[in-house]
Amino acid sequence: MGYIKFLGTAGARFVMITQLRASGGMWFSIDGVEILVDPGPGCLVRAVKSRPKLSPGKLDGIFLSHKHLDHSCDINLMIEAMTEGGHKKKGIVLAPYDALENDPVILKYCRDFPEKVEVIREKGEYTVKSLTFEIPLRHRHGVETYGFKLKNGKVPVIGYISDTSFFEELIDGYRGSEILIINTVLYEKKEGVDHLSLPEAEIIIREIKPKKAILTHFGMTMLRNRIWEKEKEISDRTGVDVIVANDGMKFEF
Repeated sequence: MGYIKFLGTAGARFVMITQLRASGGMWFSIDGVEILVDPGPGCLVRAVKSRPKLSPGKLDGIFLSHKHLDHSCDINLMIEAMTEGGHKKKGIVLAPYDALENDPVILKYCRDFPEKVEVIREKGEYTVKSLTFEIPLRHRHGVETYGFKLKNGKVPVIGYISDTSFFEELIDGYRGSEILIINTVLYEKKEGVDHLSLPEAEIIIREIKPKKAILTHFGMTMLRNRIWEKEKEISDRTGVDVIVANDGMKFEF
């Protein structure tokens, strides 16, 4: 029924700029609908070099959670690729207001290429063909940031918690997610940093109890602690099957 391809699992600045992990974002293929999420640096290259190859011209939409470069660097490239250089008006782009109007990262000349560019807001619902994006709440991050719950009635509800500091409302906001993807930058909690740590991600997982939880978007401390070796420990602590994503991983459901 569908899959998620992880075109990159780099989180925050230092893993991105060193490319210790790739930073291409995620490609969702659900019920024949193709969606790109957070196209960071190298997204286009990772897509066309994927095996099997992912064709950007087949995209139906692009979701941008926020405008930081590790999430948005390739968005103009991917808009052009989705629309075949602007020659084929197609696809929907979903992005926060400040990614479009306040120090924008989506160039104005690209905005006429898709069928529609929509501003996402807290509690909003947005449709791309048969898929509905529900925006549970605004995240607490340095810029306007949102995740989503993705639904179509045929596949499990997919929640995506993008960059944010921890706050209790995240749990109720993403409750009901059957597959939960969490950007987990830090191995241990660090005051004053607006990213989730592994202990905070575990709290969210234990409370929501999805069928599967996938951790991605790793910072340096996660790599130094070899997070990919700790899947079983995290699964045992949370009581949920937890997957630590890797570059190029294809998760089918």
